[in-house]
Amino acid sequence: MKIIFLGAPGAGKGTQAEKVAAKLNIPTISTGAIIRSALKEGTEMGLAAKAYIEAGKLVPDDVVIGIIKERLAESDCRNGFILDGFPRTIAQAEALDAMGVSIDLVVNISVDDATIVERMSGRRVCAACGATFHTLFNPSASGDKCDKCGAELSIRKDDQPEVVKDRLTVYHKETEPLERYYENKGILKTVIGQEKLEDTTALTFRAIGV
Repeated sequence: MKIIFLGAPGAGKGTQAEKVAAKLNIPTISTGAIIRSALKEGTEMGLAAKAYIEAGKLVPDDVVIGIIKERLAESDCRNGFILDGFPRTIAQAEALDAMGVSIDLVVNISVDDATIVERMSGRRVCAACGATFHTLFNPSASGDKCDKCGAELSIRKDDQPEVVKDRLTVYHKETEPLERYYENKGILKTVIGQEKLEDTTALTFRAIGV
């Protein structure tokens, strides 16, 4: 299956995408993780994206689309994939269509803004591998180290409350219109995010039919 996950920053789409990817044995392609990796490594693209990320703004389309195009050409995407964090705009969705990528399903994880701001303060990210955890909803086993690679977990600058609010404003303006775009294609399913992670996962699996 070729699936897109939509949802505001902090809605939990990344966590759900990882669970679906594990169940279907297909890769999750997170543009945020790819960009953060490039930022850490100090690549040209990472440096270009740094100012946008730290301000909670969207990375320019040409940078993101180039990353996605290269990633989808890799062998592990032959049997399907999940896109998490792309597309973020109608223009990106149209670019994806122009690339000849046929999407089977778009899952929209819906959570209200006030809950998202509260959630973000508990999010922890592994700078080494990009894995995400949450102190309440999806904690790592040790609390301060990544379960996947053992590196230290940290709070991203763009998870600060004032930046989160700015990111939500951008999301509602730039990304929310994608719901109608994919609804018109007949492939959108909305999942209402629940307080418990496992409840949201159950609803997500049901929406996908797995």
